[in-house]
Amino acid sequence: MRLDRSLIAGLPFFAGMEGEDLDLILSLAQSARYPKETEVFAQGAEANRFFFLLAGHIRAVRTTPEGEQVIARYINQGEMFGIAVALGRPTYPASAVANINQGEMFGIAVALGRPTYPASAVAAVDCVVLSWPNSAWPELQSRIPAFSANTYRTVGVRLQETQTRVVEMSTQAVEQRIAGALLKLANQAGRKTEDGIEIGFPLTRQNIAEMTGTTLYTVSRLLSAWEQEGIVRSARQRVVVTDAHTLFLIAENRRPK
Repeated sequence: MRLDRSLIAGLPFFAGMEGEDLDLILSLAQSARYPKETEVFAQGAEANRFFFLLAGHIRAVRTTPEGEQVIARYINQGEMFGIAVALGRPTYPASAVANINQGEMFGIAVALGRPTYPASAVAAVDCVVLSWPNSAWPELQSRIPAFSANTYRTVGVRLQETQTRVVEMSTQAVEQRIAGALLKLANQAGRKTEDGIEIGFPLTRQNIAEMTGTTLYTVSRLLSAWEQEGIVRSARQRVVVTDAHTLFLIAENRRPK
């Protein structure tokens, strides 16, 4: 069935693209529904498609060699993901002329990309996803510059987020990381309720632990303490930020002792 351009015309990622551009994008796309807790793709699988989340929320989950799961990020409605194709085929950025010393590696453009997905994409709620085969990328890139530009912008944002997270993991106390993660999710996917800002998808304490590099025990202890103080409420995979200002002070390590 032909997909109608109204599906994507009002989404920020496609802003500024003409109607004919949207028709071309959709003519090359496939749509699919993924029930809650099903995989869109698996870590280590061949990266032969790229994706756009039309509705829902997705967890990007990495499994370490020791078998531990780490939630790299949550992907929200209106975001591209699984975009290894945007890294392109490795090319040499310059000719090898001189100044490379004995014992040094060079010509290592292959390290910039990978042929497999670095993490699994798991539906946090029921999701609707558009996807394209990698073979569609050259046509979309050449005929719709805004599509490739927005995709590269997404790659840049993700790299910056990764760098920021590395710094946070190495410099922040665990309560700062947990407070910051809850604030980020509330900002990205929060909805106002009578109680405060509710994170708009199921979120377990184990999920929070996997996001922040800590243990379930630590998350449970801190959330229980914050609930008693009226900072958050959590029950049955539902998390509500009831005092965003205090949570911000904790995340910034500025709360009076």
